[in-house]
Amino acid sequence: MGCQQFRQQSSLFMAPLLFVVLALLFVVLALGGCGAGEAKSSSPSPSAKQPPAVETTLLKTQPLELTERLPARIVASRIAEIRPQVSGLILHRYFEEGAKVREGDKLYQIDSALYEAALASAQAQQSVAEANADIARLKVKRYRKIVGSQAVSEQDLDDAEAQARQADAQVRMAKAAVMAAQVNLNYTLIRAPISGVIDRSVLTEGALVTAQQAVALTTIRQLEPIYVDIQRPVISSETNVPHSLDVTLELVGGRIYHETGKQSFTSASVDPGTGSVVVRARFANLDGVLLPGMFVQAQISGRHLDHALLIPEVAVVRQPNGVTTTFVVTDQDKVERRVIKISQAVGNQWLVLDGLKEGERVVTSGIQKISNGDTVIPVDAASENQAGQIALPTQTLSTQTLPTQTLSTQN
Repeated sequence: MGCQQFRQQSSLFMAPLLFVVLALLFVVLALGGCGAGEAKSSSPSPSAKQPPAVETTLLKTQPLELTERLPARIVASRIAEIRPQVSGLILHRYFEEGAKVREGDKLYQIDSALYEAALASAQAQQSVAEANADIARLKVKRYRKIVGSQAVSEQDLDDAEAQARQADAQVRMAKAAVMAAQVNLNYTLIRAPISGVIDRSVLTEGALVTAQQAVALTTIRQLEPIYVDIQRPVISSETNVPHSLDVTLELVGGRIYHETGKQSFTSASVDPGTGSVVVRARFANLDGVLLPGMFVQAQISGRHLDHALLIPEVAVVRQPNGVTTTFVVTDQDKVERRVIKISQAVGNQWLVLDGLKEGERVVTSGIQKISNGDTVIPVDAASENQAGQIALPTQTLSTQTLPTQTLSTQN
């Protein structure tokens, strides 16, 4: 009985106490929510953040001597494929394979018996034609003396004169046949049409050849002088180029050829497969070091630009659609995406053809954190970097693509 009374009194005491605790807890939570709201409202908004700082480079023009390093191939200055112009058996070969030959040297002897007989027959036909012409002329001479008499009429004289003219024509035809037979006989002895180095002989003595056959008996290549065909990208040809440039060659192993060549011509068409034009240079090759078919590296020098504009390669952005762009900082410290046109690489810079001008500032660091139209804090690039990249008077161009940055088109 006493315990039950105690529990009832305890329940009456705990109910008000529990209410007080819950009330205090509610007040604490309410005050905490207000403090968080005040802290949240006191934090700055994203729009109030400071503009990003980016590193920029001021573009300046400068005189520049350019040297391009391009792939090239050696070709012979003259090539003659030797084919027979008459048919027959090869009786003799006069040359040694791989030797030097001069224009007019004997190469092959084709059996000439049939052609000698043909010439003799043509000469005999010429003699017959000449004899007939003599008879016709004598007949005309006699008829003219007696044309007024009863023995010969005017018609007879006219016929005799016509026969004499026909006989003269037969003589000319016979002479032409003799000349043709003589030419064919001469063709049985094949001679070198040019001077140069002769290749191997495809056929040997005893082989039957035909006139103008598809397979050449051998080939002669003139190696002095020799040509170098250089593959030059079209974009390189868009700058002003002198008509005659000095060309040096780097052979296999890095050895430099001792002779300097001269540009002789530039092709007027573009190879659709490579997008390049052929620039041909002429070299002396007295020692025969350069051989047709060799691949070399050609260095073209002599191009001078009075006002070359170079942009650091880190400032160049390749868009996914292939367009080349850069970010320019305006006078109002806003960035502007600019489409540019660049040429070859000059060290760690690009030669600018279009889209930029002297005095403009381009972003070289911090490109990933800016977008077109953003306001930025421009910071000049370190002076020592500019001195190492721009102040060189002579640079070497390379057709190899430098690593440029690629940004999404959403920037």
